[in-house]
Amino acid sequence: QVQLVESGGGLVQPGGSLRLSCAASGSIFSINDMGWYRQAPGKERELVASITRTGDTQYADSVKGRFTISRDNAKNTVYLQMNILKPEDTAVYYCNAAVRRSGYMFPNEYWGQGTQVTVSS
Repeated sequence: QVQLVESGGGLVQPGGSLRLSCAASGSIFSINDMGWYRQAPGKERELVASITRTGDTQYADSVKGRFTISRDNAKNTVYLQMNILKPEDTAVYYCNAAVRRSGYMFPNEYWGQGTQVTVSS
């Protein structure tokens, strides 16, 4: 079984910063794309940022210039550095990874448990 464990969420004032991390563990052969999603109360889950195995990144327009996604393949970990945080960034943030398990040909999608980010004065 593959598990994604997230950490780094919390309460921060507008203009502040947080760094989220998500570590994958289990019977992993390789990890392809990884990403961060978020879901605010009463709203649909949306893609915040994604990164390929080789480091190509994409960002939602609302976070461009403020957030940075990165990964450490040796640690099977993806990070999200969040700067200049705004109240509208408040949401539960979920890690996502396309993981090819050992002994299997094709990858499957896995999700972290979610971590709360609250931006408020």
